[in-house]
Amino acid sequence: MRQIQPTAAHSTEMEPQEIREGYLVKKGTLLNSWSAVWVVLSEDGLEFYKKKTDRSPKGMIPLKGAKLLSPCQDFPKKTLVFKITSEKKQDHFFQASYVEEREFWVKDIKRAITCLEGGKRFARKSTRRSIRLPEVNLSDLYMQMKDQDSGIREIKLEQNNRLFSYCFTGVTVVEWMISNEKARNRPEALVLAVGLMNEGFLQPADDTSKEAAEGGEQTTFLDDTKALYYFADSGFFCEGYSSDEDVLVKEEFRGNIIKQGCLLKQVS
Repeated sequence: MRQIQPTAAHSTEMEPQEIREGYLVKKGTLLNSWSAVWVVLSEDGLEFYKKKTDRSPKGMIPLKGAKLLSPCQDFPKKTLVFKITSEKKQDHFFQASYVEEREFWVKDIKRAITCLEGGKRFARKSTRRSIRLPEVNLSDLYMQMKDQDSGIREIKLEQNNRLFSYCFTGVTVVEWMISNEKARNRPEALVLAVGLMNEGFLQPADDTSKEAAEGGEQTTFLDDTKALYYFADSGFFCEGYSSDEDVLVKEEFRGNIIKQGCLLKQVS
């Protein structure tokens, strides 16, 4: 997430200022699905893109006459959700990764709406923020994290009668970023970790991290010793004892999971 400092207006003909940009999770308008999108807030609207590098937005929400509700309780299993209702009565739902991030977005969107109603240019009462990250290339950061000498060490960890190989904890990720001066503090490191998750570089390994990634926790990435993660292109696998048969079951994951589910198998 990047905060953009508004500049003073020299002319009423100036293009709308970009105020804030970053990843949020958005509910689909037709399907009941949630996906990460790159969001850009300007003085008069909210644009969202499939990826940060896309030039054309997937959609745009005009803020003139819009209403904002936060927190939004329309989805009991989702936390940190806020709702924007456009002047045409269309509802748009967004989910942040942690409380502070949601409050930053909500505060700036509300102020943008208020400025539009009063015919004024956007200006913050205070520009002080506890999180001020520089522009970060997540691909480069990912390669540094995987460096065999100075990167994050992939190890074996046992949890709930299961053995996870080539993985690491959420705390390890956060502390590596701080010790390698990629972030000044834990909240900043958490923002970067969420970005790596959204881009698919980091994957949840155990039930705790998977539940958080699906929106059941305050953040999609957990700064926790019990939350396990792995690199998307690593040799991660999990071993555990089946509850039905007393045999060793091995699940291998190489890259992103594209599709999963149950199938019937004929036994000859």
